[in-house]
Amino acid sequence: MKKYNINKRNIDRWNDDVQKSVMFYNDWFLNFAPDTYISARKEAIDKVEAAFQKTECFNSLSIDMLKKSPEVITILRMATTPPLARDRLIGLADVSKNLMEKMEEGRFPPKMKQKVIDKSLNRIIDIINRLLDADIMPWLEHKSYPHEMDRLLATHVIGDRVCGSLSDPIIRNEQERRQLKSISEYLNGKGYSFVDSKDIEDFMLMEAGTYSFHLNVPGIKDDHTSVNMPIDVVIKRKDASPDELPVLIECKSAGDYTNTNKRRKEELTKIKQLRNKYGKKVEFILFLCGYFNSGYLGYEAADGFDWVWEHRIEDLRKAGI
Repeated sequence: MKKYNINKRNIDRWNDDVQKSVMFYNDWFLNFAPDTYISARKEAIDKVEAAFQKTECFNSLSIDMLKKSPEVITILRMATTPPLARDRLIGLADVSKNLMEKMEEGRFPPKMKQKVIDKSLNRIIDIINRLLDADIMPWLEHKSYPHEMDRLLATHVIGDRVCGSLSDPIIRNEQERRQLKSISEYLNGKGYSFVDSKDIEDFMLMEAGTYSFHLNVPGIKDDHTSVNMPIDVVIKRKDASPDELPVLIECKSAGDYTNTNKRRKEELTKIKQLRNKYGKKVEFILFLCGYFNSGYLGYEAADGFDWVWEHRIEDLRKAGI
């Protein structure tokens, strides 16, 4: 199999690429973030207003209410002082993480017994009632209804808290859409065809000249058990032989330098599990945008990774794509 060199050996270009990548990310963020936050804030305030209606302005929290509208739990967490992170409420109320996650999705775990759900909801309500923020909801002390201005202020404060708690996922999801769109446009321009992941039973049987997103690829853990890993982009080169492995691409976008070590460990785990199954012939390329410094790049190169920068996506041709 032909060996490809993209950027990992071009050490003299690393610092320049890091600077250009940071500028690329910041330009995107400044153009994207304001409109997105405005939209997200409006949506959050609307959700708070709906929660006010369902709970009589938080005067009436009940099991029945949470059963009918489990998604209100997200608003309730942000209405406390201090606002409660999901894991913090899980610990304080001694409830399962699965229950909390499903409630935020607007449902309950299908296999959880009703008695367990009821007891968990009771404990959640007890914690929320003890911690509701009386400074922004002064009417709670007398179980009365708020004046319009008090209600409006509380709605906006809690809405801002909800928006803030969701801002990172909003940014992450939009980054992923942007990166996948860039790759798709590049591949389509080169004559590749997209195949939905649900239509691919085995990534090794993909046809030459096709690609897919979010495809599960089997690997093997160090304890020899099998594991399926979701891969962002899987590409079968146009000139690939039937037995040649597709190229695997992981999209990475970072708005600061603080979490890159965690990301590197996740990538290393994936490549180890892939190599356990397919050997060194597996090709795992990183698609980078943002704050990835030369220290991070050095570790990745030492671990056998190569990468393509989003600001210079045409480097995919160096990988034979």
